[in-house]
Amino acid sequence: MSSHNTAVQRRSPARTIARVLLGLALIFAGTSHLTFAREEFDAQVPSWVPMDRDTVVLISGGVEITLGAMLIAARKRRGLVGVVTALFFIAIFPGNIAQWMDQRDAFGLDTDTKRFVRLFFQPLLVVWAWWSTGPRERRRKD
Repeated sequence: MSSHNTAVQRRSPARTIARVLLGLALIFAGTSHLTFAREEFDAQVPSWVPMDRDTVVLISGGVEITLGAMLIAARKRRGLVGVVTALFFIAIFPGNIAQWMDQRDAFGLDTDTKRFVRLFFQPLLVVWAWWSTGPRERRRKD
């Protein structure tokens, strides 16, 4: 694939829309961590995390707001931001597992089945972050 085709693919309207939507979703989620959904997010903090649960919720909310803003605004380092966002989604996955295993209700996930099905959406977020920022294509160009 030529560098021109790679650049066109990377800047496609679909990828741009997906990246901006993910950024907005992260900003919203991060804001909700800090405000109206703090208790709900508390249910996703694994019991083995050696920090105050509320502190974890507040820190992760700040990280989400930052990543969301960077997804929307970053130009030169967009691929790096995508990789970091994907890694963030991987890093918080144990929280989803803990919510399922500890049978904690939050966000309408009030049955084992609902909590289990939720686990399958986290990999989609990883793929969304990766695809919408095109880090693989950027690396090939460099």
